[in-house]
Amino acid sequence: MEIDWDYVVERLDRILDLGEECLTRRLVEYQFDPAIFRDYIAFRWIQHQENGYLAEVAYPNLVNHDDLFGIDRILETLRRNTAQFVQRYPANNVLLWGEGGSGKSSAIKGLLNPFFQDGLRLIEVHKEDLFQLPQITSLLREQSHRFILFCDDLSFGEQDPGYRELKALLDGGIEEPSENILFYATSNRRHLLPEHFSDNLDGQEISPEEALAGKRSLADCFGISLGFYPMSQQVYLEIIHYLAQQRRLIIDSKELNRAALSWSKERDSRSGRVAKQFISDLSGRMAMAGKIAPLSP
Repeated sequence: MEIDWDYVVERLDRILDLGEECLTRRLVEYQFDPAIFRDYIAFRWIQHQENGYLAEVAYPNLVNHDDLFGIDRILETLRRNTAQFVQRYPANNVLLWGEGGSGKSSAIKGLLNPFFQDGLRLIEVHKEDLFQLPQITSLLREQSHRFILFCDDLSFGEQDPGYRELKALLDGGIEEPSENILFYATSNRRHLLPEHFSDNLDGQEISPEEALAGKRSLADCFGISLGFYPMSQQVYLEIIHYLAQQRRLIIDSKELNRAALSWSKERDSRSGRVAKQFISDLSGRMAMAGKIAPLSP
């Protein structure tokens, strides 16, 4: 049977047009209802062209800080700052930077559990949508709840959309800051902006220590900056055994260590993410072999 590709393309174009029309209609009809903050605790900012709206997250990822290893002092600082915020005392915007998969995002998501009953609400804002920060803050300013705007994997150049809006939110612009909004971000970069030798040599990225002070100005706007460093083998194996116990895996301790270290070596990384991936693989293989009953993560 010969496929009529012109017809297929025509139908796909029609589907895309209908989707665009539906989303545009939804944005036109969208009426913000503060009651959503009573019924939900986590949200995403959905951007479409120059408009946007808050979408409720029906099943938020309620991370438990007790499940995070090797970052106790960081978690303590995060909880203290957030407690000050929800109790309406002065608090700071926060940047978590460093190793990928080390728990930066989980540390922020884990703030919902202890603080949502105190009025904390978490709103995820993608980096590409930061240029709409004035619209978001205008929507939230008069609400009684406390809001953390959460941006994961933040890094950009000075000309990227949202850079100036974020700097104004963090450092203060012509508009008075909203006392019920803080900004928490994660990044693999300590100073957020790509730093090039073009500032002094041949355009290659250089280390933050060698970069110009002007390039650091955005990161300096965060009152609290917490670093996540490479995980030790000991902490990595502690996570492995903790997750194995949660999954009720019956396996020799030395064999578990050997397999876990081999897994991390293949990936050239030791992190909570790598540990979780290993345990998912191991428990799946053991379940397939009939050694354990299948369990949800």
